[in-house]
Amino acid sequence: MDEKWQKSFPVSWDQFHRDARALAWRLNGAGPFRAVVAITRGGLVPAAVVARELGIRVIESVCVASYDYDRQGELQVLKTISPAVAGTEGGAGVLIVDDLVDTGATARVVREMLPRAHFATVYAKPAGRPMVDTFVTEVSQDTWIYLPWDMGLQFTPPIGDRATA
Repeated sequence: MDEKWQKSFPVSWDQFHRDARALAWRLNGAGPFRAVVAITRGGLVPAAVVARELGIRVIESVCVASYDYDRQGELQVLKTISPAVAGTEGGAGVLIVDDLVDTGATARVVREMLPRAHFATVYAKPAGRPMVDTFVTEVSQDTWIYLPWDMGLQFTPPIGDRATA
């Protein structure tokens, strides 16, 4: 892992679901929204939760690749937003959802596509926070967030055993 990640923040499925519902709660008065655009892949799960909670049936995706497991790489737009969803008013009435905003690079690219959309993330880091309108939890820039779909269950020895190993 990069040296810039000094802390870790593991998030369970239960916690992520609670946080995604908290995001929907915060967004409830911000609409109405006619569509949700999930930034894939991380935004798929929270977008589904938010769309369900807010009763939004139109769900689109924009596919942006910027991470290779634990490193940010060059940004690539793999799939753009359907013109039918984007509309002619710069995304007015559209809700963009992602799992987190880190440096803001992905958010900046998607914001250019839909400048009038409402941008929401579950987690936000200080460098990217100005790019989003709504978020639930802020974490420090030097924290790596381990999301539930990136983790598996495995045995961990007791703390006392690690000291003698």
